[in-house]
Parts: sequence; C-alpha cells; structure tokens
Amino acid sequence: MGRNNKPSQGNESIEIYAAKLSYIGTAISTLGDGLQTIAAGLALEALQNANNDSSQTNNGDGNGHQTVKIDNMQKQIDYLIAELKHIKKMFK
Repeated sequence: MGRNNKPSQGNESIEIYAAKLSYIGTAISTLGDGLQTIAAGLALEALQNANNDSSQTNNGDGNGHQTVKIDNMQKQIDYLIAELKHIKKMFK
C-alpha cells in the first residue's frame, strides 16, 4: 500500500509543478507582449517625429515632450520587470 500512495503523490506533485510552469510561462509571455507593445509605440513615435521633422522646423519643445514620453515608457518597463520579479519570488 505504501508503494501505491507514492506514485499518486508524485503525479499530483508533477501536475502542480506543470501548472506552475504554465503559469510562469503565461506571465512571461504577457510581459513580453507588453514590452513588444512599448517597442511598437516607440517605433510609431519615431516615425511620427521623423515625419514631423521633415515638414517642420524643431523649436526645441518637441524634444522635451519626447523625453517625458521616454521617461514614461521606462517607468512602464520598470513596472513590468518588477512584476516579473514578484512572480519569480512566488515560485521560490
């Protein structure tokens, strides 16, 4: 009887481990999607700025606005990294 209980517990442990790995994989994928969205936003903004620069002269105001946007994006990236670290701690 002792032998019959061990494989059951082992299978349950493996199933829980597999579920945890699935959860971590989904979380990492979601964070990756967030980073990809930020990168697409940066690319779009760069294209818009290039288009604006070719049709207008820059009076210096656009550079400050771009710096604020970059700072905001950096904060978003930092938040996503912190979330990933939090998820990593959950499974230790």
